[in-house]
Amino acid sequence: MSDPGVPTARSARWWVQKFVSAALLFAVGLGLIAAMGLAQRLGWISGGGGGSVEAAPSAEGDSVYTCPMHPQIRQPNPGSCPICGMKLVPATSSGNTDLDELAVKIEPAARRLAGIETAPVRLEVMTSTIETIGAIAIDESRLVTIPSYIDGRIEKLFADYTGVVVQKGDHLAIVYSPELYSAQVEYLVSLSKLNEDSSFESVRESQRRLMRSLRQKLVELGMTEQQISELEESKEARSRLTIYATDSGTVIEKLAVEGKYVKPGDPIYRIADLSTIWLMLELYPEDASRIRFGQRVEAEVQSLPGQTFEGRVAFIDPVVNERDRTVGVRVEFLNEDGLLRPGDYASAKIHLPVGPQGEVYDAELAGRWISPMHPQIVRDEPGQCPICGMDLIPTSQFGYSSEPVEQPASIVVPRSAVLMAGSNSVVYVETEPGRFEIRPVVLGPILKDDIIIRDGLTEGEQVAVAGNFLIDSQMQLAGKPSLIDPTRAIQAQQETTGPLNPERIDVQNLPGPAGRQIEELYAAYLSVQSSLADDQKITEEQAVRLNRTAAALADSDAIPESLKEPIRLVAEKSEHLHHMDIEQARLEAFRPISHAVIRLAAAVRGDQAEDRFTQMFCPMVEGGGGDWLQPDDDLRNPYWGSAMLTCGEIVRQFPLQGSETTAADPHSGHSHDNGTVEDAPP
Repeated sequence: MSDPGVPTARSARWWVQKFVSAALLFAVGLGLIAAMGLAQRLGWISGGGGGSVEAAPSAEGDSVYTCPMHPQIRQPNPGSCPICGMKLVPATSSGNTDLDELAVKIEPAARRLAGIETAPVRLEVMTSTIETIGAIAIDESRLVTIPSYIDGRIEKLFADYTGVVVQKGDHLAIVYSPELYSAQVEYLVSLSKLNEDSSFESVRESQRRLMRSLRQKLVELGMTEQQISELEESKEARSRLTIYATDSGTVIEKLAVEGKYVKPGDPIYRIADLSTIWLMLELYPEDASRIRFGQRVEAEVQSLPGQTFEGRVAFIDPVVNERDRTVGVRVEFLNEDGLLRPGDYASAKIHLPVGPQGEVYDAELAGRWISPMHPQIVRDEPGQCPICGMDLIPTSQFGYSSEPVEQPASIVVPRSAVLMAGSNSVVYVETEPGRFEIRPVVLGPILKDDIIIRDGLTEGEQVAVAGNFLIDSQMQLAGKPSLIDPTRAIQAQQETTGPLNPERIDVQNLPGPAGRQIEELYAAYLSVQSSLADDQKITEEQAVRLNRTAAALADSDAIPESLKEPIRLVAEKSEHLHHMDIEQARLEAFRPISHAVIRLAAAVRGDQAEDRFTQMFCPMVEGGGGDWLQPDDDLRNPYWGSAMLTCGEIVRQFPLQGSETTAADPHSGHSHDNGTVEDAPP
């Protein structure tokens, strides 16, 4: 054991490492302080409403000091950060306090020096493209092996080299077999005895059974029905068997030579029908999750530059490869001209039309029928696949719309506009010249150069696409919400949330049992809404009725896949609705159920439904307000009950009437201090 008083090499290294780390931290701190001091001296960023932040305040008592590494530290006097020990620097002057909690202002000159640029928020139809490389392979479902059925010797091979194209029924080989000769003699003897007259019927029946057994033996030895018929006519046994092609295709392997002895099951040829081929791709799991059966794929082959081939996804591997963490995707291409050769490489592009919530749209497959084995076979009516003979199935079973729909436009911003850290995503919106406001956003699919925004922005707003990190750093130094902690910005955004605006408001009629179930779901929901408005606890019967109806609809093939998400949400939130007290049921269950039902009511009704639903909104509900549906315009607030029964406003009615194609003015009906609703639509 070493003497604790004597420093060892290990302890010395430890102290050196500690000293170096402390020196590096001190140097970084000095660099940050110097950089911020330079930025302030140049007047890049204004902490207040008019001028740049002064580097040295006139009086210590009039300044706020903060830590460059921990901007949440705010002290009235200079000193050291209680977290990291760094020297505090001036943040803002109390004489020039910025009262704008969610924004900073930047002077034009400072803006030019900082290189801040903006771009408009766009409303566009977006398509995501996945680019990858794969190898062309043989369609395994069109691959056959021609074997030997008997012991014998190959005397002749007609397809004597690889690459020969053969047709079904062509001669392929002649095999000499004494076993086959013996079996033919036995069959002819049995046949002749059957033709002899016999006075005993039992003897003739026994002879028939023997003949059938010997005939089946010839079939199992490889003789075709035509060959057996020729044997019966000629009454002459042969020791040589001709083998025919069972399918058309190209000989890709010749596995025997003339003179070779073979046994039953030994392969002689392998034939592939190359009229369809596969393209084998490997995709990352996040990309594979966005693809579905039947998705269109474009490919360019190395050996045929400039030519583009179109195929469709035929299989998506349900298991992720543990070695390289990819998912196998198989694409089927028609190859009638034989231009695509197995073994060649191809670059593939998968175009995914996406909507605001990330749904995939394909107008070519909407409302059509597709082969479950060969996605190239797409028809307008049900029928059978001409390749495999299987029944065609509706494309709606794979998540496509049952009716042709227009791809909806999405709110889009450049990728550089979004700042992301962990689960937080924010952009800075220039609401007026020089004023940049933090805006938390909910992201949709991230594309190559753009990001789809699901919530938080509107078309036409100007967002910072360059210099936004500099803006965010000033927000931190001012102790305002920023990328690191946007909590207060999120709360402020929730407080100003307006009525729910469904994506689709073109109501379609759903026929049959599914249409009746949809109407039953609406009836069960309205029963819950009425009880909450009357301050009554939800009964078990009401909860079970709503839950079971939603669960049955979620499993129905007649419901478009895009509508199953809100239906599943209704089933999930209603399962324990009767176990909750009224306040818990209103906020934790009824509000998400209402939002889901409004999305449904804006898209689908039963075929016999003639009633209209009215969407209501109450801005006083905690967490940004709450929406609900009623069968009339007699406002009865289920979130407050008797406390504020008529608090709220009428938003719109479903289905829309006349030329209405957009949401009605959310303020067409508005509540006043007396709790009444005025100017409500009829």
